[in-house]
Amino acid sequence: MEYEKVTVNTPQQPTDWKSIDWAKVSAAVRLLRQAIFRATKEGDLKKVRTLQRIMLRSFENRVLAVRKVTQQNRGKHTPGVDRKLIKTPEARARLADQLKEYELWKPLPAKRVYIPKANGKERPLGIPVITDRAIQAMVKNALEPFWEAKFEDSSYGFRPGRSCHDAIGRIYNLASAKGKRRWVLDADIKGAFDNIDHDKLLEVIGNFPARELIHQWLKAGYLEENVFHDTESGTPQGGVISPLLANIAFHGIEERLGVKFTYRKGKPYGTELHPSSVGVVRYADDFVIFCYTKEETEEVKERLKTWFAERGLAFSEEKTRITNLDEGFDFLSFNVQQFSMRATKRGRKLLIRPSLKAIKAIKRKLKLTFREMRGSTEETLILKVNPIVRGWANYFRTGVSSTVFAKLDTYLFKLQQRWVGWQHPQKPWKWKRRYWSNQRKEDMWVFGTKPKRYMLKFSWTSIKRHVLVPRFASKDDPELQDYWEKKTKRDTLRDLTKFQTAKAKAQEWVCTICRESLWNGEELEEVYEAPQKEGGKKRAWENLQIIHQNCCEAAPGKPLKPLSVA
Repeated sequence: MEYEKVTVNTPQQPTDWKSIDWAKVSAAVRLLRQAIFRATKEGDLKKVRTLQRIMLRSFENRVLAVRKVTQQNRGKHTPGVDRKLIKTPEARARLADQLKEYELWKPLPAKRVYIPKANGKERPLGIPVITDRAIQAMVKNALEPFWEAKFEDSSYGFRPGRSCHDAIGRIYNLASAKGKRRWVLDADIKGAFDNIDHDKLLEVIGNFPARELIHQWLKAGYLEENVFHDTESGTPQGGVISPLLANIAFHGIEERLGVKFTYRKGKPYGTELHPSSVGVVRYADDFVIFCYTKEETEEVKERLKTWFAERGLAFSEEKTRITNLDEGFDFLSFNVQQFSMRATKRGRKLLIRPSLKAIKAIKRKLKLTFREMRGSTEETLILKVNPIVRGWANYFRTGVSSTVFAKLDTYLFKLQQRWVGWQHPQKPWKWKRRYWSNQRKEDMWVFGTKPKRYMLKFSWTSIKRHVLVPRFASKDDPELQDYWEKKTKRDTLRDLTKFQTAKAKAQEWVCTICRESLWNGEELEEVYEAPQKEGGKKRAWENLQIIHQNCCEAAPGKPLKPLSVA
């Protein structure tokens, strides 16, 4: 890719949202991100800053940012302190035109809200207004590819193309029985996102063209019950750019610990951790460090104390512990532990399973759901429970989870029995038996009697090992564009039905509305061309399309159902 081939449009006329060619817009932003990434790798900082300024003034970046915060993000229906939402194409166009003068923008305070945490406490979030979110998305596209070229291999949280399962996969490689790093620093940072030092963060960001905007967001404060509060430290959770800023603040742990890699000739992404180095795996502010001895682990902890103090951070002594693989530890809701096993070559075996906390949490959630649905219909209950079962099973399908899935199915059956008993306290068991059928040949006790409307079971989700992202691989690397498209396609197809897969293939894997690849990371949805009241058939092959969820406004007919596969 040559820089001269990147085109940036700056139309003088008001934006017509419905006429935007999203395939061209996405391609232009993608090429600019790749150009920034490549210039960073080449060490050409002057070119990096020029490209970042172009990105910040780009029409394509502007409209894509508006689309992201008003159509794609989960918080699109959550207003900020101004109580404004953007819901129509006309309003989105006006916002895109308004953002031309972003440099003169003065951020408004964030709205403080609280969400429950797994331990029963509450996590504070700062919700910016829609306009600030859109500007943050613009700035993120200019800043992120620069740091993607610099981020350490151990960083997995809130990065494009990387996931919790990649972090767990890396832990598997470090903690396997053939390895000798058997001591672990299981670290927790006290109030990580609330205590990051602003001056140190801005110093690390350096001479970025929109540095002053970031400074304003950090100092914008928040409103709680109509009372204004200053923010002297921290990156408010809830902003579009906050996860990136947090990753920048945590960048440098490997350098501090002297982590080294062995590079294979001709394989820039086939590197291996040097035998003398400790192993680090970080997901946002949660991280574990694998060492050879307990003394080395204690030394690592002391060295990081000083490093974190420079950034206004400190270990949570109650939650940070030094352990070994025989005792095990929990990370991202998985339990990692080695067990003695004579039948194996080395006499030990590593098991990565759902943690006890995660199992208790899903049981509690299912129990409360069944209790809330007392008095409702069987079909309503099934529609409520199925997404819970599917989501939990899909997350833990990469671990050693078969036994846990079977036990959860037994618990689910007990909940079904209790629910039916509450619905019909006077009926005998033979009568209640009608709530279960044999819709699946391998199972005679399936809750649900209507065709294709039954409650899922955990054990129906097959165990599938996760394929790790190569070391140092970034979605902004132009040399890996084919790899990322194939990976996105593989991950998406795994969750599609056979019918949906066949239809997507017939469309040549392209959205029929925006003509962009179905594998661009957006959620997919089924739509039918002719509404049923006009004679259209719900599942007719010719009538059905698979498109991006954000293309539904321009699609004929009405959406059938979200696939939630992205």
